Amino acid sequence: KKETSITLNFSIICKTMNNFLRRSITPTTSCLFVSSTIFFSHEKDERKNYYQPSHNNLSTSWPLSKLRLQNKIVHCDANVKPQEQANVGFPIKPTMESIPVPTQQQNAKEKEEKSEDKEEDPQYNNLFPLRQLMKPKVEYPLWDEDWDGRALQTTGDRKKDHEHKRYIRKNGVTRHIILIRHGQYDETHKEDEKRLLTPLGRKQAELTGQRLAKMIQGFDTQFGPCNVKTIHVSNMARAKETADIIKKSLPDTVVRAEPNPDLNEGRPCHHIPGGRVSERAINGVDEGHERIEKAFLSFFYRSDPPVQATTTDESNEEDLENKEENATTSNNDDANENNALEPHPQHEFEIMVCHANVIRYFLCRALQIPPEAWLRLCTFNCSLTYLTIRATGSVSCRMLGDIGHLGYEHSTFSMHHGFNW
Repeated sequence: KKETSITLNFSIICKTMNNFLRRSITPTTSCLFVSSTIFFSHEKDERKNYYQPSHNNLSTSWPLSKLRLQNKIVHCDANVKPQEQANVGFPIKPTMESIPVPTQQQNAKEKEEKSEDKEEDPQYNNLFPLRQLMKPKVEYPLWDEDWDGRALQTTGDRKKDHEHKRYIRKNGVTRHIILIRHGQYDETHKEDEKRLLTPLGRKQAELTGQRLAKMIQGFDTQFGPCNVKTIHVSNMARAKETADIIKKSLPDTVVRAEPNPDLNEGRPCHHIPGGRVSERAINGVDEGHERIEKAFLSFFYRSDPPVQATTTDESNEEDLENKEENATTSNNDDANENNALEPHPQHEFEIMVCHANVIRYFLCRALQIPPEAWLRLCTFNCSLTYLTIRATGSVSCRMLGDIGHLGYEHSTFSMHHGFNW
């Protein structure tokens, strides 16, 4: 009874699936269907080691020695006579090679080949492509005097060069650059136009504007007003909104420049410490580095050197210094009488409202620190990072991520509040 049931079921299944197999099932699938059925019924005759169903002139021999199970897929190399194939109604001859299943060694070899293709570029300490490592013109920690391409040309006389540099240091214009990170913003959206400031972010921007307004106004002759000319801003929504709020607190003499896409957030370079970078990180540096480096070169440079007096007489130089001191004293007296403070003519300020990665990269580049150290620094929302560039080319940092104007209740790093994170 059991024998008949198994044979009958097999015959019915084959006939029922006849049209379906002919139209839809590929040779591989057809073989798998039949082999799975035979594998299920193999216990019919273990002695002969093959299964011989016979029903309605169906007579087929299926050698069980050819059955095997790999990755939960049954494979069968079956031998069927042509006339028996016609009775069963198979659209294809079930005798075929088994589906090749990759071994672990083959998989490992393929991964190595793919890895070799990706590693055509030499690697820096097996972290990232060597081509993406910042290479200074002068070996660290030496200072590159011509970092902006505007260094003074030597005269060949060491003493004259020293005197010329001293003159520029005293009479040249110092450039002040204040980098401001945008306020806290809504990070739940992917579209930039929807990533706007939170209510707290708008309050941070308002407090930042008030602080800058006091710096521009000045307090007395010792803490005189700052000559802020321009606010630069990236082209991202959160930065533009922050700059607009800050601008409301500043005098009309301060101009907000058109948004600059080169200041947009991005990945300026890889960071160390850090593990082996992903393909996405490599692409991010390829996209972001050139743009952000271009922005750095556009905004960070020394001012033009002042025109030096042609006279070399020491008495004339002393007279010139005395005249400058007298003029400064006279200006201070006039300011006290008129109750109006004038900005110092030898100091110019620029403000940039941009992003954390960009600010940290700018800081490292300006101080000639390996830029790969940028992630070791932290800049809170609406924090001030303040750099000075002397006319001689020296650079110093006066503030790094200053949030003294915000207070603890308004201090955030992205969505992190306070310091316990």
